[in-house]
Amino acid sequence: MRTHQPPPVADSPVPGERAPDARQLRAVLIAVSVALMAVIASVSGLNVAQTHLAVEFGASQTTVLWIINIYTLTLAALLLPLGALGDRLGRRPALVTGLTVFGVASVVAGLAPSAGVMIAARVAAGVSAAMIMPITLAVITSTFPEQERGRAIGVWTGVAGGGGILGMFLSALLVDVADWRWLFALPVVLVVVALVLAVKSVPDSRERSGHSFDTLGALLSVVAVTGLIFALQEGPERGWTEPLALTGLGAGVAGSAAFVAWEARRRDASLLDVRLFRERGLASGSVTLLVVFGVQAGVAVVLFPFFQAVLGWPGLLSTVAMMPMAVMMMLASGLAPKMAARVGARATMSTGVALGAVGLASMALFVSVEGGYPSVLGGMVAMGAGMGLSMTPSTEAVTSALPRAKQGVASALNDVTREFGTALGVAVLGALLAAGYRGAVDDRLGGVTAGATDTARDGIAGAVAAAPGAGGHAEELIAAARQSFVDGWQQAMWAGAAIMAVLLVLIVLRGPGRTGPRPPEAGGPPGRRPATTARPTP
Repeated sequence: MRTHQPPPVADSPVPGERAPDARQLRAVLIAVSVALMAVIASVSGLNVAQTHLAVEFGASQTTVLWIINIYTLTLAALLLPLGALGDRLGRRPALVTGLTVFGVASVVAGLAPSAGVMIAARVAAGVSAAMIMPITLAVITSTFPEQERGRAIGVWTGVAGGGGILGMFLSALLVDVADWRWLFALPVVLVVVALVLAVKSVPDSRERSGHSFDTLGALLSVVAVTGLIFALQEGPERGWTEPLALTGLGAGVAGSAAFVAWEARRRDASLLDVRLFRERGLASGSVTLLVVFGVQAGVAVVLFPFFQAVLGWPGLLSTVAMMPMAVMMMLASGLAPKMAARVGARATMSTGVALGAVGLASMALFVSVEGGYPSVLGGMVAMGAGMGLSMTPSTEAVTSALPRAKQGVASALNDVTREFGTALGVAVLGALLAAGYRGAVDDRLGGVTAGATDTARDGIAGAVAAAPGAGGHAEELIAAARQSFVDGWQQAMWAGAAIMAVLLVLIVLRGPGRTGPRPPEAGGPPGRRPATTARPTP
């Protein structure tokens, strides 16, 4: 028989901390936004330097992909346990420690003499990023008073959504004007700024718990997330039937089932109370974040080769071309809290998802080789606005579903959902694009030599590379590859629009109402909320 465990004591500030005033709140928001930007920029930054990494280290494509992906894999795997530890040990110490380790790891990566050292530095950066990322949102939700929390979360979601594209642009700029190693100067500068502001401005708060830390739950969450993310990363590269991908998928599914069973049994002493997913807010908010970030990541995977291989643009110009979507996303994220306060979270999320679906459908309908950039610009802007409107209330719905003492876990859950969505979107939309491209290009290469045809079937980049060896069929080969890419693009965009349409129905039927105060600190059944929630009292 399981013995009764005392409930956690309400989260509270460290003795001696005063409630922050408006000036300090602005400094706190800047600190956590800059820290988040450092983490997000490091996810996408190295993508623009793949060729440089291969040449510098004499590395294979597999090794280069590990240098890029190991950071995301480590980050996603450790978000839940390190978010929970941040709740217990203190959010400011966790943030300061994470930023310090992240800065050192970035310096080591920038100076790395070999691929092995680079991979080790990226692992350390991923561990520290898993400390930083959930704490940035937890600091907002545990520090800002209720009437200002939505606006702060809007800023946070804007940085989380648009930061990847902005980071890719700055990284491409550094590669073009300097050297690929200067990519790591960007996160180091951001970390220094965030560290100074965090030490000066971020108040400390922590969970006072009567329970021991849920070590087994933490380990099971690591197995589950690692297995699933690994499978989503390796499946498209190696093939879904390869032993490594199948092993990762099996471990992820088994770990997820064991985690849910253990957390349901442990209940009040759990790392994450899985009963809370019965609530509309947590369930619909999590699903919305999963789908929206998945579609965004998948679209980014499609957009970049469209600009480079179809339109023939260099990397820096291609990243500039994606900025309207990122800017619109950030602007809409700031507008979303005001809209949610006026018409409700469900209506705001529905409007955002509908706009996103319209944007995807627009890109599917109007994209063409001849139309170029204008044929996709309107869809990009609509999608960016839709994502911004849907992300902020979804994030607030997730964090509002867990008590103040568990805000590190709530923030980590939000982040894990984003990482799953990103990996899933890249895998699904990328696979649809590739399948559509191969199906279309086969019918357009009748007169091209067999060798060039085989290379062209691998993707549009291969077709461009094989064109000089195709003799008089070079222009025919490139034209066929570009049009086939557009055909595959349309297939992926229509699939994305259909997924967003299903999500829209789900939100209309089961979406949250107005996001409100978090539930009781201890032990109450899901769905029961206190009358008011205020900032931490000194």
